[in-house]
Amino acid sequence: MWAIKLLARYFEGESFKIVLEHSRYVADLALDVADRMSLANDDRIFIEEAALLHDIGVCQVHAPGLGLHGIHPYIMHGVQGRAILDREGYPLHGLVCERHIGVGLTRDDIVRQNMPLPHRDMCPQSLSEQIICFADLFYSKKPGRLDERKTVAQVRKKLLPFGEEKVAVFDFWLKQFG
Repeated sequence: MWAIKLLARYFEGESFKIVLEHSRYVADLALDVADRMSLANDDRIFIEEAALLHDIGVCQVHAPGLGLHGIHPYIMHGVQGRAILDREGYPLHGLVCERHIGVGLTRDDIVRQNMPLPHRDMCPQSLSEQIICFADLFYSKKPGRLDERKTVAQVRKKLLPFGEEKVAVFDFWLKQFG
């Protein structure tokens, strides 16, 4: 698949294996949601491609635990991913990268938490973006734990420090996506 070949151009060795395995778990869960919602085949194809690429920007961050020694802080992997995919000619896939952090970041979140990000809303808007963002919440990129799917309670607990409104978004998606 072209998305995996593109990932391989930006990663190597263990970091490639980690990002690919994580992204495959996210894609599989996102496709399960798409199937439950009876989405069209074109939507399913986009969801799989975009889920596989959602963390491509990690290649440019400093995350030694993943074997990555880029110059950007981890929180920037979404905007870096969008920039990469825009350059590669996949702007809709790039929007998924930018909008998949947590349940999305608002301009207010970015300003209030003094994040090194552009001051704009980066929340999933399309159904595909929301499904991928939802699926990503259940899996981490921690080596040795890639296949561990978080429980609903674990996802809520991780979101809670960022505000009740973040948990409410997740709960809405949980009802919508099952």
